[in-house]
Amino acid sequence: MSFSSDVKGELCRIVPSTQESCVAEVFGILLYCNTFSPDKIKIVTGSEDVVSFLPRLFKKTFEVDFDLIESHGQNRKNTLVITDKDKLKKILSAFDYDETSLVSHHINFAVLEEEGTRESFVRGAFLAGGSVTDPSKRYHLEFVTDHFHVERQMAAVLIDMGFEPKSISRGGNYITYFKLSTAIEDLLTKIGAPLAAMSVMSAKIDKSMTNVINRQVNCDTANVLKTVVASEEQLEAIKIIREQGAFDTLPDKIKETAILREENPELSLSDLGRISNPPQTKSCLNHRMRKLIEIAKGYSR
Repeated sequence: MSFSSDVKGELCRIVPSTQESCVAEVFGILLYCNTFSPDKIKIVTGSEDVVSFLPRLFKKTFEVDFDLIESHGQNRKNTLVITDKDKLKKILSAFDYDETSLVSHHINFAVLEEEGTRESFVRGAFLAGGSVTDPSKRYHLEFVTDHFHVERQMAAVLIDMGFEPKSISRGGNYITYFKLSTAIEDLLTKIGAPLAAMSVMSAKIDKSMTNVINRQVNCDTANVLKTVVASEEQLEAIKIIREQGAFDTLPDKIKETAILREENPELSLSDLGRISNPPQTKSCLNHRMRKLIEIAKGYSR
């Protein structure tokens, strides 16, 4: 199952406690479903949880059953249909629609006046026309409709709830979306999916830890490369001095450092300093290595 399906499964475990919230949730579903007209309600979904939930919600809200439910199993779209005129009339009247005329696809804000109804409306809209990307891949939650005014009014509802959605048109559809992980977490929590919100938070923490580890690994790799390059330059200088027969003429402390480097080519200056006898600072050894390199360059001219 996809992350989006898991979220819808979590949302389907919520049955609105008041009639107003039930009506608001159904309203969100209808405005974002496949067909909502005086002649037909048709809801198409890939979620088995939604297929199981909607008959209970419509029964609780309007005392009506779907005329057709076609469940095709996992990975195939499922269809729920109402065509009975009396049922349609009962549903349409709840939103002040006239069954004798075309349904004007817009949000009747009178339906969203009671406490909790906006959250229920957004939850219904997500069940019918929403999706959210697996947060381990990227952060993206969206509501998709082919009605411009519904999208504009959905954005207004979300703004009124304290969110800052973005809008875009794509392929003849109108999309209200979020890309900030914090906004997605807050919205999922608000509409009743706290477990999904925790998954987004967890994914964000995992990504953050991975980034920290990657930065540390890159830093360590860079330091190792710097140590290798510096060691090779120092060893080359010592080799030149030996070939010139001048090694024994070096000052004792510089000679000791050169021998220490030859015996420990893989160590950083800090590590060389710790095994010196007596221990030396990195700055001290760096000064001695620069002297060795200067001496070697004198023989290379």
